[in-house]
Amino acid sequence: MGSTIADAQNRVKHIEKALPKGYSINWTGEFENQVRATKRLGQVVPISLVAIFILLFITFGNGKDAGLVLINVPFALIGGILALHFRSMNFGISAGVGFIALFGICVQNGVILISVFNKNLQERMGLDEAIREGVKSRIRPVVMTAMMAAIGLLPAAVSTGIGSETQKPLATVVIGGLITATVLTLLIFPIIYRFFNRKKKNTQKPPRQLIEEYA
Repeated sequence: MGSTIADAQNRVKHIEKALPKGYSINWTGEFENQVRATKRLGQVVPISLVAIFILLFITFGNGKDAGLVLINVPFALIGGILALHFRSMNFGISAGVGFIALFGICVQNGVILISVFNKNLQERMGLDEAIREGVKSRIRPVVMTAMMAAIGLLPAAVSTGIGSETQKPLATVVIGGLITATVLTLLIFPIIYRFFNRKKKNTQKPPRQLIEEYA
């Protein structure tokens, strides 16, 4: 709709300039609602991200872990954009709402992994061992969260009835984003966490070494 109206606006520019005084051309209807909703999303999304960062900062007590959690967000964007492309769908308000839903799931997965990584480090595990054991112990909850959301939205993604034009973009974005977010969160996110915490590698001692020192 956006590109169609933009093309129509370009075609009537010369007409608008030639209108008598007191006359004007307005673009209303669904396009007007879309413009209004897009502006509102442009305001809501940054505010939501800032609020999420503040809550994460309160949870972890430092900005580094809070920022690492937000790194998960692009993982979902990749899958959502690719899903829209492969299904030849345009980005709209419905798809935008789907991306917002994905942000919540990505943040949840990041909190789950960082929490277990930090817990393992507090138990005097080495950095590599803490990450490896953390990923092993959290594969099931991360995958189950993604599968439940994807399976629940699958009927909407393939629907063809009344209202499907609104449901399909949202469901498509969420399902596509969940696939890449889940895979990249379990494979790439631990590498990123290790890079930003590599200095802890030499400060943490495995339990066996501690026992030998205190023996």
